[in-house]
Amino acid sequence: MDTIVYVVANQKGGIGKTTTATNLAGILSKQGKTLLIDADPQGNSTNTYEAQIKDVATLYDVIIDSDKLPIDEAIQHMPNGDIVASDPLLAKAEKMLDGDVDGFYRLKDALEILEGYDYIVIDTAPSLNVILYNCLIAADEVIIPVTADCYSMQGISQLYDTIMAVKRRQNPRLCIAGLLLVKYAGRSNLEKNVRVDIEEEAKKMGTKLFRTAIRECVKTKEAQDQHKLLIDYAPKCNSMLDYLDFSKELLKKKK
Repeated sequence: MDTIVYVVANQKGGIGKTTTATNLAGILSKQGKTLLIDADPQGNSTNTYEAQIKDVATLYDVIIDSDKLPIDEAIQHMPNGDIVASDPLLAKAEKMLDGDVDGFYRLKDALEILEGYDYIVIDTAPSLNVILYNCLIAADEVIIPVTADCYSMQGISQLYDTIMAVKRRQNPRLCIAGLLLVKYAGRSNLEKNVRVDIEEEAKKMGTKLFRTAIRECVKTKEAQDQHKLLIDYAPKCNSMLDYLDFSKELLKKKK
């Protein structure tokens, strides 16, 4: 099986990208060899995995460093799984890669020579920058987490335009796997109405809203606080059961 690269993206902050990326990576690791890449300078996925950022190679060295370190030298094998850690220095990427015609392709080049992984999941920052372009050019599919509130779709059109531009010019295989409702209760009429609206917007974007919505659960925050993956910490909690159903939806078309 060829390696499948998933990017979890939304330029809105606090939308559950890291929770989705780490949980998806945890689930996929039970089915095949999986690598998580933390492309967010805030490093929340790195923190969850308790990966190191000092005196070790990170994503910064792979993408930014002029020596172009092989990505396998930046992989840390942690109890939660394999990860390429983030680095706060990634925030300077825009300036450091300015004028570099190959700057958008650093991650793609790195992953093309990486062997042995069935799945790669990339957690991204809430911004449209050169690092996100690197991720999209290297990816197969984009997962967009959204919430069922009146501001949920703010900025999505700009992200969509960016994805489509990358698809046209740099990565024709790229597609949007779907929009994923997170932090969802589904009890209020507002949430139900917004869900319908999001579903319509997804159709306009040529993709779908996943049938599975992710419910909130206190176990999620507990697991993060304990630096554990939800699949190991609370495998039967509502959020984990939802992420399992979501992953089945995601992988169904691959079979």
